Amino acid sequence: MHKAVGLNVDLMIEDLRTLVEVESPSRDPDALRASAKAVASVIESRLGGQATLVESEAGPHVHWSGGGDPRVLILGHHDTVFPLGTLERRPFKVADGRATGPGVFDMLGGVVQAVHGLATLDDRSGVEILVTADEEVGSLSSRALLEERALACGAVLVLEGAADGGGLKTGRKGCGTFQVSVAGRASHAGLEPAAGVNALIEAAHQVLAIAALSRPDIGTTVTPTVASAGTLDNVVPAEATVVVDVRVESTEEKQRIESAFAALAPHLDGAEISVRGAVSRPPMPESASAGLFTVAKGLLPGLEGKAVGGGSDGNFTAALGVPTLDGLGAVGGGAHADHEYVVIDAMTERANLLAGLVNALRNA
Repeated sequence: MHKAVGLNVDLMIEDLRTLVEVESPSRDPDALRASAKAVASVIESRLGGQATLVESEAGPHVHWSGGGDPRVLILGHHDTVFPLGTLERRPFKVADGRATGPGVFDMLGGVVQAVHGLATLDDRSGVEILVTADEEVGSLSSRALLEERALACGAVLVLEGAADGGGLKTGRKGCGTFQVSVAGRASHAGLEPAAGVNALIEAAHQVLAIAALSRPDIGTTVTPTVASAGTLDNVVPAEATVVVDVRVESTEEKQRIESAFAALAPHLDGAEISVRGAVSRPPMPESASAGLFTVAKGLLPGLEGKAVGGGSDGNFTAALGVPTLDGLGAVGGGAHADHEYVVIDAMTERANLLAGLVNALRNA
């Protein structure tokens, strides 16, 4: 196991506070610019060199290189799911062995651990850090960049929070969102309901057909999550929309689900169906992490691996055939929730683990 030199929990907490107290909701470029500058400042103060802000429509991504031939990409994000003002209601706190506040677990704690872990290495050549601005909303502006750097480096360590119990995430389902829009025809619900085409009834048929696509026995879940229809209580609804969350474990299931959505057809005469969406994050098979996980277990005996349903940018890098290990961020829980927290006592161990992995990859 790499021996940590100079890891200081108080300094790690100080940097975590700095990042959390610059709110960074996705789709807010101004807030994300301030957040990116804070991330860059933390990186530069602990690692030296210059962190570059890579402009995008979503907001700036932060890229840092230790120089030399690229060998390993450390991948994270600085956008969070919490709207501006959350910090006032739920400020950063340290109590009872936990740090709490918006974004501590997903994934600002992981970013801090990675920076401090690398700071223990005298030689940081071959290492790159990329902290993106839009992971929580699909990585549309960062995907090309992160894929480019993953291919250049040849190995990826992802800073998403640890699995339950502190394990690493060795596999992830592919995931995506579909929106099914129904066009009907309005009419008076009392005077001539038969003259209309009820988009809500059509949507109900579609929801049942869509839910039937699930195959939980092979890891496929198809879950209608949001629906809207109608305007007034005495009007046959002319429009309806259904949003569907999809998770799959295999490329074959990705293809089956996308084909099934494309083939959806109306049940009511006069209704029309349109579909947008895809399984945008491909599955991350456990084979993508197998070699790296073996190295990690050698560094930290007893470490467990777990395949999970949520997606991350590791899905993209694994799909390229680049070895990818996820869940290397903070130990804690409550991602996207008010009780989000990081276990402080685990921070140095995780920083140490990441530094050990970097050394092993560079010396391979």
